[in-house]
Amino acid sequence: MDGHRHTLGPEHDFEPVPGLPEALPAGERMLWQGSPDVRGLALHAFHVRKVAIYFAVIGAIQLASSLADGVPLREALAGLATLAALAAVAVALLATVARLSARTTLYTVTDRRVVMRVGIVLTMTFNIPFSRIASAGLRQYTDGTGDLPLTLAGTGAIGYAHLWPHARPWRLRRPEPMLRCVPEAARVGRLIADAWAQSTGGAARPLGARVDGAAGPALAPETGLAPEGRTALAGH
Repeated sequence: MDGHRHTLGPEHDFEPVPGLPEALPAGERMLWQGSPDVRGLALHAFHVRKVAIYFAVIGAIQLASSLADGVPLREALAGLATLAALAAVAVALLATVARLSARTTLYTVTDRRVVMRVGIVLTMTFNIPFSRIASAGLRQYTDGTGDLPLTLAGTGAIGYAHLWPHARPWRLRRPEPMLRCVPEAARVGRLIADAWAQSTGGAARPLGARVDGAAGPALAPETGLAPEGRTALAGH
């Protein structure tokens, strides 16, 4: 990947510009910078809600089984204490990791590239020039946050393990970097599509975007981001 660089330790403590490994070259402009929404990252990347539901279902089954075996209700409820403690620890750990991940992540969009500074312990910075982006997509959530996956053209893909959780799920053979749980995702998506078109001379096709939990298009027709991350940018 062009501009791929990683270093040990909190690289962002020594960044000349927050989120960037070096100052912007002359003539390059920063258009947007932001971090993942903590709540969204916990729900959609670390699946805190699903883990809590899982433990709740297991607890309900255990309680029903105990009552069916004639165990008094008080004893049956007491038997759930260990499971409840495990559930609390698991949810708390996932929520903490989500918060740390959001706090150490910074996405940057310039008029030439997308830069992703990610990593809690091992900090990595990925520079993705617009010339390497074949398509961009949007999966928007009902709270306005959303995921923006980037399909890369050519060779030199970034390893999925290096990207996670900032990667589109289940794209293991050809990992797709993804700006996760971005606030005002539709606006950021429009900005990326427009900047890509201006930088490459391509054309952003007028497609809508998937909205989880809501009906109707999430983007204005001229934005050109594709539904569910499919091809949205033409010109390669």
